[in-house]
Amino acid sequence: MPEKSAPPAPATAPARGELLRLHFINALFARLTGHDLYLAQQINDAIAFSLAELAAQTREHPELAARYDAAFNEAAARLLTRFFADQPGHGFYHWDALSTLTSATPLFARAELMTGLKKLAPFHESTLLITNLRPALLPPAQRETVRRRRDYEDALAYVQDLAAARTAPSADLRLLFL
Repeated sequence: MPEKSAPPAPATAPARGELLRLHFINALFARLTGHDLYLAQQINDAIAFSLAELAAQTREHPELAARYDAAFNEAAARLLTRFFADQPGHGFYHWDALSTLTSATPLFARAELMTGLKKLAPFHESTLLITNLRPALLPPAQRETVRRRRDYEDALAYVQDLAAARTAPSADLRLLFL
C-alpha cells in the first residue's frame, strides 16, 4: 500500500505573533472588515509598513519586541480613533491608562471614564477603547506579583461595572481593551 505523505507546508507560514496581530486587527476592525481576514491583513500590513523601521530594529535586537508590540497597538488605536471619527451616529471615546502616572488609580480612572461615558451617552451605538491598562498596573519591567495581578483584575471588573451602571439599557456600548 502506498504511503500517504503530508500536505506540503505553506511557503511562508506566519509567525505566531503575526497571526495574533492579524486576529487582533480582525476583531478590532470587525465593523470595517466584516471579519474578512484578507481585509484585516491589508490593515495589518499598513500598520506594519508604518512601523517598518522599528520592525527592522526588532529583527536585529529581539529584546525590542515588546516595544514593537506597544507601538503596533498604539498605531491600531490611532487608526481606530480616525475610523470612528468618520462614523456619524456612533460615539467613540479613547482612554489611555498610561496618559499620566495616576490615570490607572481608581479615583482618576473613575473621573476619566465618567468623562468618556458622558460623552457617549447621547449615542445609541458607541465604543469605549481602553489602552494600556495592563502595562499601567502590571509594568513589564517589574515582576508580576499577586497584588499587582489582583489590582489589574479589579480594575478590569471596575471598568466593566462602571460602564454597565452608567450606560442606558437601550444603548449598545462596546468595551475594547488594548
